[in-house]
Amino acid sequence: MDDNRKKIILNEVLYWKKNRMLPEHYCDYLLTLYTEGNPPGKDKKAIGKSVGILFQAVAFLAMLSFAVFVTYFTELSFILQIGLLIFLVVSGLGIFFYFSRKGLFSHLALASSALIFLLLSEKIASNVFGDSSESLYLLMALNCVGWLAIGWKKKLLYFSIAGILGLGVIVFFIFA
Repeated sequence: MDDNRKKIILNEVLYWKKNRMLPEHYCDYLLTLYTEGNPPGKDKKAIGKSVGILFQAVAFLAMLSFAVFVTYFTELSFILQIGLLIFLVVSGLGIFFYFSRKGLFSHLALASSALIFLLLSEKIASNVFGDSSESLYLLMALNCVGWLAIGWKKKLLYFSIAGILGLGVIVFFIFA
């Protein structure tokens, strides 16, 4: 049978199975018949995409861990720490824009850049303003407002939730 016809039939059977238009065991039988025993939907592109997302997650988690390590566990100068954190934020944003233009999964780059920028803001506030909690609250609130704006603009619910929760925590600590 022609591959194009098989693909159309497989898509129809998967649609029937998903919407319960036929009993599941009938759909399974038809899928097995038309795929010649190979499971449908498990092509190499889907596996490669999931491996790519896993690689991105590990890479951005390592980048975030490196930022925390540089900030809190090294004796590097303030300027060098700030320079490294700015480099990580700009790199993450560059990766985000690169992947988003290609239509690929890019949320991890944006989320890790936002967290590193939060770390950068805290480091600057603590070194420039000393023990002034008002300046720290202001910079953290600006970060949360930025997260809300990103969540609204890019339609990312988790950024909006993080911004609202962050502002709530800041208000709680101001009045507590």
